[in-house]
This record gives sequence, structure tokens and C-alpha cells, in this order.
Amino acid sequence: MMNFAHIDGIVVSTDHWIDGERVSSARRFDDHSPIDGGLLARVSRGGAAEADLALSAATKAFPEWRDTPIERRAAILRRMHDLIVERAEDFAQVETADQGGLLSYYTGERGIRRSASNFSAFADMLLERTDPAFTGDGYRSRVSITGTGPVVLVNPWNGPLLLESWKVAPALAAGNTVVLKPSEWTPLTASMLADISAAAGLPPGVLNVVQGLGEEVGALLVADPRVRRISFTGSVPTARAIATAAAHNLTPCSFELGGKSPFVVFADADLDAAVRTARRQFSNAGQVCLIGSRLLLAEEIYGEFLDRFTAAMDGFTVGDPRDTDTDMGPLIHHEQFQRVDGFVQRALSDGARAVFGGGPLRDDGSLYYRPTLLVDMEPGAEIVTEEVFGPVLTAQPFASEEEAIAMANGTRYGLTATLFTDDEVRAQRVAERLNAGTVWVNCFWIRDLRAPFGGTGESGVGREGGEWSFDFYSEVKNTVTGE
Repeated sequence: MMNFAHIDGIVVSTDHWIDGERVSSARRFDDHSPIDGGLLARVSRGGAAEADLALSAATKAFPEWRDTPIERRAAILRRMHDLIVERAEDFAQVETADQGGLLSYYTGERGIRRSASNFSAFADMLLERTDPAFTGDGYRSRVSITGTGPVVLVNPWNGPLLLESWKVAPALAAGNTVVLKPSEWTPLTASMLADISAAAGLPPGVLNVVQGLGEEVGALLVADPRVRRISFTGSVPTARAIATAAAHNLTPCSFELGGKSPFVVFADADLDAAVRTARRQFSNAGQVCLIGSRLLLAEEIYGEFLDRFTAAMDGFTVGDPRDTDTDMGPLIHHEQFQRVDGFVQRALSDGARAVFGGGPLRDDGSLYYRPTLLVDMEPGAEIVTEEVFGPVLTAQPFASEEEAIAMANGTRYGLTATLFTDDEVRAQRVAERLNAGTVWVNCFWIRDLRAPFGGTGESGVGREGGEWSFDFYSEVKNTVTGE
């Protein structure tokens, strides 16, 4: 029995994709749209049988894919890029309905097309790679770099296709076979990606998509001894559970986790640019790991910045993400809504004050939350140390550069930091001392696909992007020949 979702005339399979075929499960789970709560689909709910089928298919397909000439692998990846771009409007409609992000974002250059670019970029990088060679007195050494085997990619719900492509593209480019487990809250564009892979000529078993719950099929996949690499983006508790399961098999893991990133503004900064960028921290309803949720403002400009920021939020529209005049859509799920509101209400009870926002947009059970800025918190308060993952920012003043750095580094996380100053020497000095995998100076959310991305502390383990992705997804052999 085949099962499908129908979204604005777009038909999406809700079954698994295993060994080049659709596979249905007897059990299913419901996928609701965060826009209005409507039922989008009943999706196959994988378990032990589906996990084994997918890993068996990936294991069988690996040797041939590993040995496929890189020119052929690159051509297939480029074809996947082209096919995603051809269907960009369909992907955007489905992603918006399933995830709640702005349709205008997904149809723009940074949306679906950005996701597609991962496939072309890693195809280019694959063809540019060379195997290192060394010579010495009486020997020559040749390094060969190949795929590792089946890899399991566990994806989050806040940027489904973007983060899937971010993982799938380098894994395939390096010569691995893939089992992708999308989030049960946003399963649909992963299914579309499976169709794209088949149309692009990817052999059966090279990419498999298994739908289901993390604690069920996800847990089985990451614990399987056939898996050679695991990449996960999501929460710290889930990463700990995956690491525990992977440890038994010594399976290497790459984790991109949460953040509580600082947004530091010095008195000499361009305040108009800083305020515009602060407004962008409400992107995707704040459900972005890299946002600068802690505004750390020089005390000389603290009041002025808050006034300007409040004024900049005038006319900011929260509503249906399919409308062109909407600035922010809904939160993803009722569980996430309650989590976000819990943080805010506890902070307000503890003495924080809302400059704007501070609660749900309306009291009707919908998932729309008001963008919120909180001030007057205690230095170690929960709201300034724990990740909220919603449209909630805090603002605190600092008196000196040393205090700003100490405040910025005052959490367990270290994913990103955003810094505004017109003093280039200070910018370099402060950036070097910030605990963060990425520091943006007088800019935000610029990411070259060749550059590393990841965090320190509880923000993750390892780096993704460019050669860092290839390193993770590859086996390296050094062959030394005597002369």
C-alpha cells in the first residue's frame, strides 16, 4: 500500500525509501502542520525491520559506490542540485507547510536553492581533491582517502532540507552510503529528496530514508555495528544518548548541538546595522541554533539600543508564513511552544521585565508567539544561560571589554558569536578570546560551504563543511614503499 501527502497539489510519499524502493510500515505516525494544526500526512513509523533493511541495503551498495569514479559521483551530485532547483517551488511549499518557516525565505536564494548548492559545492570540492604523497630517503609514501561505509545521519526539524543536504552531500561525495533519519516533526522534504536521488541516477541502496521516532528507529540505527559514522544535529541530551550507543561499537560521531550565543555591541559600533541584525535573530521564530540570543550592550549605548530596537520592531508581523507580509511564523510543535513559554514565564516571575513581547500571540491553542526581549535578569539566571530555541532574546549591559568577554563566555555553549565594533584591532582581539566555533564581525549568518562549522563545549563535537566534512566521512590509508 502506497501512502501520500497532498500539499497544494504536490504529492509526497509518506513511506520509507530503502534500496531504491518505497517501503510501507504497518504502524504510522501523524504529521501536523504548525501553521494551523491540520493533519498533513500519516507517515510510516519505522522500527527494527526497517532499520535492518536500510542498513543491509547500504552495506550491500557500499563497495560499488566507494569504487565509483569521482567524476561519476560528482555528476550525480550536480544532477541532484539541478533537480532540486527545478522543483524549488514545490520544496518550498512543502517545507513551509511542514516546518512553518517563511515561504518567502524558502523561495529566496538562501532557502531551497541554498540547500541544493550543497550538492554542487561538494561535487566541485570532490573533483578538486588530491591524494597527498611524500618522499624521503629510500621511500615514497602515498595517502589514499576513501569512503568509510554506511553512515547514519540524524536530522533536526528546524531546517530540514538545508541540514539534510549539508550532511548527505559530503557523505555521498566521500563515497559513503547513507541512511537518513529525518525528524518525525518534519519528515516530508527528506522523502522528496529520495525521489530526487533516484531521478539523478543514484544507485539503489546508496541513499535510504527511514521515517519514524527517534527513540524507536533512530536508537536502533545509531547502535548498529554496521554503521561507520554518525552525524547528528539537535539537542545535548539526545547527543549524549547517541554517543553512549555509539561507544559500544567505537563509531565516530559528529555533533552540532545547541547554542546560547552572545551578540556583543560596543559603543563605537554602527548601531543601525547592529539593530537590523538584532531583528534578524527572530528568524525562523528563533528556532535556529546559531542566533545571538544574548544581547550584550555597552552601557553607554544600552538605553539607546533598546529604544532603537523597540522602534525597529514596530510593524513586525507574526502570522501565516505563506503570506508575503509575514515576518515570523509559528513555533514547530506544542511541546516546543510550552517549553519556550515556560522559560519566559519563569524569567518574568523571577523579576525579568519584557521590553516587548512576553507571551503567546493569542490564546487559541495556536503556535504563534510574540517576539520577546527581556531585561533586568540576574547574571546567572536560567534565561541567560540555557538555550530557549524560540523568539526570545535577553539584553544586558557591560562596562568594559573584559566584562563583555567574560559575559559572552559565561555559558556551557560555544557555537557562534556576533560582534559589532568599528575598531578592527578590538574586533580581532575580542574574537580571539570568544569561546565560539564561528565569530561574525559586523555581519551575521554568512557561511562559506568550504569553511568549518561547529561548536565548543556543549555546542558540539567536530566540524562540518569543506575538508572538515571530507575528513569525517573518509578513511585514510598511508601506503609506504621502500626503494
